[in-house]
Amino acid sequence: MTIVRKTRFCSDPVQLAELIIESVGKKVVLALPLGLGKANHIANALLKRAGNDPSISLEIYTALTLEKPVPKTELERRFLEPASSRLFGNYPPLDYVNLLRKRFLPTNIQINEFFLLAGQWLNIDQMQQNYIPVNYTHVLPLLLARGINVIAQLVASRTDAEGTKYSLSSNTDLTSDLLNARKKGDTNFVFVGQSNSELPFMSGDAIVSESEFDFMLKDNDFELFSAPKKPVSLTEQAIGLHAARLVRDGGTLQIGIGAIGDAIAKSLILRHKQNDIFKQLVGDMACMQVVELYNDEPFSAGLYGVSEMFVDGFLHLAKNGILKRTVDNAVLHAGFFVDTRDFYKKLREMPDEKRDLFQMKPIGFTNTLYGDEKSKRSARVKACFINDAMMVTLSGAVISDALKDQSVVSGVGGQYNFAEQAFALEDARFIITLNATRHSKGKTVSNIVWSYEHTTIPWHLRDIIVTEYGVAALRGKSDAEAIIDMLSITDSRFQNDLLVQAKTAGKIGHSYKIPDQFRNNTPGKIKRILNPMRENNVLPTFPFGTDFTEVEQQLLSALEFLKQRSSSEIIGFFLRGLLSGPPSGSTIDCLEYMSLKKAKNPKEYFYQKILYAALQETENMIKEGL
Repeated sequence: MTIVRKTRFCSDPVQLAELIIESVGKKVVLALPLGLGKANHIANALLKRAGNDPSISLEIYTALTLEKPVPKTELERRFLEPASSRLFGNYPPLDYVNLLRKRFLPTNIQINEFFLLAGQWLNIDQMQQNYIPVNYTHVLPLLLARGINVIAQLVASRTDAEGTKYSLSSNTDLTSDLLNARKKGDTNFVFVGQSNSELPFMSGDAIVSESEFDFMLKDNDFELFSAPKKPVSLTEQAIGLHAARLVRDGGTLQIGIGAIGDAIAKSLILRHKQNDIFKQLVGDMACMQVVELYNDEPFSAGLYGVSEMFVDGFLHLAKNGILKRTVDNAVLHAGFFVDTRDFYKKLREMPDEKRDLFQMKPIGFTNTLYGDEKSKRSARVKACFINDAMMVTLSGAVISDALKDQSVVSGVGGQYNFAEQAFALEDARFIITLNATRHSKGKTVSNIVWSYEHTTIPWHLRDIIVTEYGVAALRGKSDAEAIIDMLSITDSRFQNDLLVQAKTAGKIGHSYKIPDQFRNNTPGKIKRILNPMRENNVLPTFPFGTDFTEVEQQLLSALEFLKQRSSSEIIGFFLRGLLSGPPSGSTIDCLEYMSLKKAKNPKEYFYQKILYAALQETENMIKEGL
């Protein structure tokens, strides 16, 4: 039986919340899209209504709740406040975020997420307890099993001679399949849209008719959440260069958001546009010749993208003639996007025929081979699925989503989906990228570890691991062979301890010695090779631009540096700042930005001196290419 729906329009979210409760009753099971596509005003109105009436039960299922950065220190507060309105605009906060953080969420309201904003919910018990560990492709049956009865999504609209059409825009990921399930009678829910003029009108499976909506909230525009680009360090750029060698012409690509994703896209453009420089750099950095995997030539046939996330890097790859292999009239199929304000603007202002090359699809399409498997296999040739990790064990197990005490950092998302897909396709590879080291409590520690109490991707799905020091190809290798390869891309400061652990466990011969060519895996090596290219802007800190001013960029580096220092080191920086001469040049501008040019009390005096010392230190590090 075909159900004919008549959309009811409303401009008051409070009134709309009442209409929703009238439709579904006092047990509201609300699904909000991952990331950008949440209908914030509707969610807040339902939350307030449930908060005022304990007889209403409100369950919310979602992922990647976006929020403006929450300053954890006084210096972070001083940095964020002047830039906040410019960087994040009037994006309305989701009220449940504040209630969760203050631990004031009423007992009749429950928030469940399957992917968290990385590192932002580690100390919030209620969020940790209600996190649902699930692969992205398994969220759809989860939502059906939990009995969702409302979906509230931000949508784009377009009116022409044929009437008004809508686009799911940033989030076809799950909504498209949920709407199909409703058509088939597998579920029933109230579909509520909130139109937003800033969303680009995306095609593919994103286009839905007005008749799909039960309610539509209009006249409640707001500025979309913007995720400012982070600076790309020389370490991350080195990872990008190594990863770019693994991408095959005529193949298929998946990359993610963040500094390493930008570094990979920039490296692919360098390979295509300035091939001599690319070959020189990767040749100088290579200490392990995985000859059968390396691809250093410019692109002829080009690439096709299939990615759960549509990131800005794909637009730059298309602009530079790399992302051009079409499948079903598209150069990219993706499930969702969250990016910068400039990214949204570029999509909005594109001619239709150009924007239609970037098509939105459900996660059931991008992350699996199920359904029309023959066509997917023929399209996804020479696939490289590139994902980030926090740590990797010496045997190749990947840690991406949680800590050893089970505290959830983010979530598995689609990472397992792409690992599984890479092994199911004939010529695909699953590539994990990670920095070889990190700073923790004032110390440098290795991200390659002997073992770890939590694993995201098990060692039997190990494939390719990339650090700034090279490429370890682990698929089909014995444990001893895999350990040897992993040691070759480990920072040399940690190789000996890891080798001893491997020998103690009987996983490698007691006579094995790490070859000399792998014994120079140091930041200094990366600096020596890449810093000249940074100085002449071949490998800029922000490959695709930034919303941060020059002063903010300086402060970002200094604040990140201080964040990684121990308490004793902070005291040392105070003394260094105390003994330094008066600030000058851009340092004065930085202190003025932070309202610390003239200290008004002892506390401000302390902050002034440590920030001054950190600015000096990071300026020297930049000059030295560290």
